Parts: sequence; structure tokens; C-alpha cells
Amino acid sequence: MRLPSSSRPFFRYARRGTALAAAVLALVTLGHAQGGEQRRTWRDHGGGPDNARYMTLTQITKENVGRLQVAWSYPSQDNAGTIFSPIVIDNMMFVVAKNNSLVALDAATGKEIWVRERMDGMARKGINYWESRDRSDRRLLIQMDSYLQALDARTGQIIPTFGNRGAVDLRDGLGRDPETLGRVQSSNPGKVFENLIILGSAPGEAYLSAPGDIRAFDVVTGKLAWQFHTVPHPGEFGYETWPKDAYKYVGGVNTWGEITVDDKRGIAFLPLGSPTFDYYGADRHGANLYGTSLLALDARTGKRMWHFQLVHHDLFDYDPTAAPQLTTIRHKGQLVDVVAQAGKTGFLYVFNRVTGEPIWPIEERPVPQSDVPGEASWPTQPFPTNPPAFAQQTLSLGDINPYVLTPEQRKTWAGRLAKARNTGLFTPPAVGIDTVSIPGAQGGANWGTTASNPTNGTVYVLSINVPSIYNLTLTEPASGRAGGAAPADPAQVARGQIVYSQRCAVCHAADRNGGGQYPSLIGVTTRLSPAMIRTAVTGGRPAMPAFTDLTDLDLNALVAFLGSNAPTVTANVVTPGVAGHDGSAEVVPARGGRGAGAANGVVVGSGGAPGAVPHGNTAGGGMVGPGYPAGVDAPASRYYTSYGMQMTLMRPPYSTITAYDLNTATIKWQVPAGGDYFAAVEQGGVNTGYPMARAGIVSTSTGVVFNAGRDSKLRAYDADTGRVLWVGDLPAGSWGVPAMYEVNGRQYLVINATGGGDRATAPPANPSAPPRAFVAFALR
Repeated sequence: MRLPSSSRPFFRYARRGTALAAAVLALVTLGHAQGGEQRRTWRDHGGGPDNARYMTLTQITKENVGRLQVAWSYPSQDNAGTIFSPIVIDNMMFVVAKNNSLVALDAATGKEIWVRERMDGMARKGINYWESRDRSDRRLLIQMDSYLQALDARTGQIIPTFGNRGAVDLRDGLGRDPETLGRVQSSNPGKVFENLIILGSAPGEAYLSAPGDIRAFDVVTGKLAWQFHTVPHPGEFGYETWPKDAYKYVGGVNTWGEITVDDKRGIAFLPLGSPTFDYYGADRHGANLYGTSLLALDARTGKRMWHFQLVHHDLFDYDPTAAPQLTTIRHKGQLVDVVAQAGKTGFLYVFNRVTGEPIWPIEERPVPQSDVPGEASWPTQPFPTNPPAFAQQTLSLGDINPYVLTPEQRKTWAGRLAKARNTGLFTPPAVGIDTVSIPGAQGGANWGTTASNPTNGTVYVLSINVPSIYNLTLTEPASGRAGGAAPADPAQVARGQIVYSQRCAVCHAADRNGGGQYPSLIGVTTRLSPAMIRTAVTGGRPAMPAFTDLTDLDLNALVAFLGSNAPTVTANVVTPGVAGHDGSAEVVPARGGRGAGAANGVVVGSGGAPGAVPHGNTAGGGMVGPGYPAGVDAPASRYYTSYGMQMTLMRPPYSTITAYDLNTATIKWQVPAGGDYFAAVEQGGVNTGYPMARAGIVSTSTGVVFNAGRDSKLRAYDADTGRVLWVGDLPAGSWGVPAMYEVNGRQYLVINATGGGDRATAPPANPSAPPRAFVAFALR
């Protein structure tokens, strides 16, 4: 297939007429103040508008980092780990604890100031803060049940003048009937710029999900300020890269990941995901702008400045989600301000921040083509020539894990891989045969996993080495429900009930109804196929661990129980292992109430704004989706596949941290991330990294880099060499972005050590250690 001439510019920088002026601007504004300014507090999810996770505080150095100790610890008093990333305003810190309560803490002591209870449905990863110039108006901006809401940051009270009685319905204005839409809000908090909050969305991956329009709202009134159609409408740039009227039915192309803003230039950088359905595109022939792209918008108006499509007609779920990183490099003898986007592909894509021109050539190369009926895969894909990839992009028989897997499992995998389609990074999914995708659906870089030194060209990427195995089928995921299927064996259901009580009930509730950030599993077998459920259980999901030790017998039993009308499990649930592998267990209360302890701070309210009227449809998962609207040239069939993630199929390291020097387009160092995986260590593994590590990196001007692992350890690395300088103990694993700040002249680093969903699989914690908590470290 020849690339249409009208389509070629779609994969490069836009607005060529402004390129010269923009290049001059880039040179005039070298060494921008955004990189050289003082960074002493942590006012948003990424530490600042640019998401650098970079601090200029100087108390903690390479020489004294070994003197760090716990300054205070705030027990989360929750039944399961969170992935919430704290923010700090003056001396006040905001966290989520106590069964999804929003809690304000004294940032110097960890003491409660106020508690707003039962904030169920709030975006799981973080919130935003805004203040007026005179600081008389200070607001927390949250997404909750697909509404945007505002709270007074000092009191925790709803601001009723925002939107409609305190809420803005994010389902409105998307060109679809709001009552037919499920989840819209992202789990990431978006980004505040001046008097706007810029939001992406996470509408799920079903056929015909909601479109992923980028929107900005006024932080005072809640009114829509601008909207960018990520699936272009007629007359908009990129419309020709889709079938006619695709915007009426195509979903996705959404920023569910992290948004970065160059606040001095007023440029918002948005990583955009793939169109839905992710793995089959017969209803979306074409390159599909702005699917799987990095998009630069004028943050004040929402006008497109430039874009680059990382994957054309994405069939691989290679959506970029990590925060674009802004830094300044020396290139061809001159200083250039750049933006670097880490992808699930394992590549780091680097562009001139203003013009969008690649710093090093990105080549279009032929790739394998799909033979799936109705599909029209794209003939070429972009391959960066520099810098080197940070993740493994091939999978051979020699890569099969020598640990964790049994000899029988290794033999089985060797047989499967020998028969699979396995032709590299862009192997398209096939029908009736295993297809290897690596890095895969959740491999490579993901949310929360990038950081930088904005002043010297250093970019850090935490990467996950986890392949996916796809196999397209015409069978809808809903087919796993009872309805033509044989009744489940009562003994199998009973066994599944035990598995559920041990592994699932602590988060999804004894009655399977879920709560807060944990979805209901009632009727899950009508939404997901048995294969998809098994994939989720063994491969893990955000805020959910991967249970790799479950046997096929247990997995089948769990699916049978979830599809049955068996009684709910007991009120007290057993979590094997607090650590899982040694047979020990702890008994914890089933979800409900306010958690294990009473509030010390003032309870200021409960729940969200009165204007946030519950919707009947809140689901965001599944793959099936509704039928096509009238008049659409719809494909004759729909194909499906599970995400196919294989957490421990590959040999170690399971996760890595890579430090780039973008002045030379080289990797300075790469080390295993997240700690050693206990199951591999028991079999002789060393420096394994931890499977599915996903914890943020903090970079400092003193050359110390911090990362908290899922092995209940906090590590400090030398920014120049990657050498571990210090290791500190945590009460549990971490999965989220830390925060660094200064209060009353003292520098703190706070870690969300609430388990990161990993307490069921990590080794036993020290019995004398404090409970899962937000833990602040400072020099003694």
C-alpha cells in the first residue's frame, strides 16, 4: 500500500509556515527559566506543570543520603493499597486514605487536619490545585464519578458556585447521548494552567466507546473554555485519515495518561492513545490521526501547534501514557529546548519543543501486514534512529524465564512461542494463532514512570518488560456467561469461592460489589470472557497485583464462582501471605465503614457535590460496545482478544530504570527497578527487578535520584552512575509518584507505601514495621 501524498505530513510536524519563526524563538529562549527556577514544593501530581519530578532542594546530597530516617508516618487505615500521589500546598498535604476519604495532613508532622469521607469514584492517581493571584481563593479540583468538582483546599468543603451545584458533567458535549456513556474521567488528574484545568479521559476500550476529546474548563466557573476533537470532524486537520464520519462512532484517541505543560510558552503536550477497538481496525481504515500521537496544543486556546504520530493505524495498544519530559540539550553546537516522549514501544521520541521537528531522524520502515479479514494495516511505522531503545523489543526462546516458571511451564511456552507469529515490534494480531507483542499492552513506559533534570538533558524512564500474547477471535467477551454454557460444577464453584475470599474480597468486597476505586464484579462474566478474566488475574491491572501463583484449577474455579449465584463470602477475608508464598495469612475486615481507626482530624463532609447526580451507566471496561449508528459502512464482523499480558514469561530484569543523556543520544546507565522479586530470588535470581514495577522517580539538583520499589524498599541512586547510594525500609510496596518538598526549612520525601496492590504477593514485612502508610523521610 502506498502512503497517500495527502497523508504524509500527518506524521510529521505541522504548520511548516511557522517553523522558521518557531526555531528562532527556540534559540532565543534557550536555557528557559522553567528549567532553572527554584523548585521547593510539590503542588501537583508531577511536582510542577512540566512533570519533571525534579527538585532544587539541597539538604539531601550524595554524601548524606544515608542519614535519611522516617520523620513521620501516616497509616492509611485502608483495606487495600492505593496508587494516589500526594500533593503539598504550604504546610498542608493531601492524600487518600480511610476507605477513599480525602485527607488533609500537616506536611511537617503527618497529623490530620481534616477528613472528607467516602470520596468513592474519585480519580485514583491524584488531584489538582489552583489558587487566585491574591491566594484568597484556593481550590482542589477533582474528577469523581465522571464529574469535575471543586473543593475549598483549606476547609474541604464543596464550592457550590462551580458548575451546576458544584459539579460539571464530563459526559456532556462529546457528541454522544450522555446516558449511553460509561466512565469518561481519567484516573490521572489532568493539569492546571493559569485559570484552566486541562483534562483527558479514559472511556474504556470497547468498540464505539466515547471519543477522547481534550477539554479545558475554567477553574472558577466550571465553564468549558475549549475542546479539541481527537477524532477530527469535517473540515478539521486529519479528517481525511479516517473513513467518512468516523467521529460519529469511533472512540478512544484519548489522553488517559499524563499531561505536561510548558507554562512559560503556554504549550500543552498530550500523549494520545489508540482508537477503539485497539486490536482490530476494519471500521477505521486509514492512518487515524491523532491516534497514538504526541500532540502539542496552545494551552490557552486548544489550537493545534504540532503533532507526531508514533504509530499509524494502531493495532497493538501502543498508546503513550507517560508524562512528556521537557529538558534543554546541546545539539549541533546549540542549546535546544526539547520534549521527550517515552512510549510503550520502548522508544524515546525526542522533538524540538516549539516546532515539533524530530531532533534525530525518525524513519518510516516497512512492517509486517495483517491478514485478518477486513483489516487494512499501515505499510510502514516510525522508527527513531536515536537515542537507543530503553526496553527489549524482541522475544526469543532464550528469553523464557529461568525462574518462577516450572519446567513444564517453560516447555509449554517454548512450544507456544515456536508456533507463534513473532516478527518484531509491529507484528499485527492474527486470527486463531498466538501473536507475540513486545513490549506489549502494558510493557515499556507507562503512567508515572518518567522524570528528568530540566537543565541538562537527562531523562529517566522506568520500563516494564512484559510481553503480550494476542489471538483474535470472533467470540465476543460476553460469551463466557451462562447462556448455552454447561452449568458449573458445584464443587468447582465452592473452590472458586475460597479463592475469591483469599485473593479478591479484600478489594472487591465480600459481596462482590466493589467500592471506591475497585469495580463491582457482579455480572463480570457477562462483560469479560473467561480468558480475559484469567489474563487480568494473572497479568494484573493498574492498582491490582498479578496473581501468578494461581493454578489453572484455581483460575477456572474463580471464573466459575464469579459467574455463579453462589452466596457471598464471609465478612472476614483471608489474604494469603501478606506475602503470599509462605502460607502465612492475615485477617482483615471486609470493606466498609471508615477503615481501621477513628479520625483525628475534623470530619468536614462526606461524598461529592450535590450537582453530581449518579448516572445509570458507569462501566468503563469490557470490549463489546454498542451497535453502529445508521448509515455507517460497518465491518461484517468484530474481532476480539484479551490483553494477553504475561508478567513473568521473560527472564529478568522484569523492570528497569534507564537514564538518558540526550546531549549525546546515549544511555548513561540502566539498572533493575522495583527491587528483587522474591519468587526469583528464592531460586537463585539476583538483580531481577520487580514485575510490573510502576512507581515514580524523583530527581534532584544534588544528583540523587529516588525510586520506591514494590519490594517495600526505597532506593537512592547516583544520578551520574546509577549506583545505589542508600536503601530504606518501607512498610509495604509502592505504586505511584512520591512527593518532595520543604516545610519550615526541612526537606522531606514522602512515599505512598500502602502496598500498591502488592501485599498479597510480596515477602512478609517486618512484624515490627508500621502499618501500610504514607511515609515521610528527612535527614536526622
